[in-house]
Amino acid sequence: MSDWINVAAQTALADGEHIVADIDGTDVAVFKIDGQFYAIEDICTHDGAELASGELDGFEIICPRHGARFCVKTGAVKSPPAYENIACFPIRIEKDQVQVKDDRWD
Repeated sequence: MSDWINVAAQTALADGEHIVADIDGTDVAVFKIDGQFYAIEDICTHDGAELASGELDGFEIICPRHGARFCVKTGAVKSPPAYENIACFPIRIEKDQVQVKDDRWD
């Protein structure tokens, strides 16, 4: 069972900004959009490239290598060349800290 891990102070990110954190050995991109936080695995299922440096278009992140799109709310793939979803992680605010956990094996 994994634990909740602090990734940033709640006020550290402005809307549209992100941070990448190591959560139990997995790179996780945490985005703040419209005052809400979302966490996805920072890896494109098309070719393994990192996603966080890609362009954010609303609630979609565009892979900087080949343009695949993923929903940051759900991890759902939105356009090719990727066809597999990415992992999405639970997130919470605890004592003004943004926390994430990798619950895939809990």
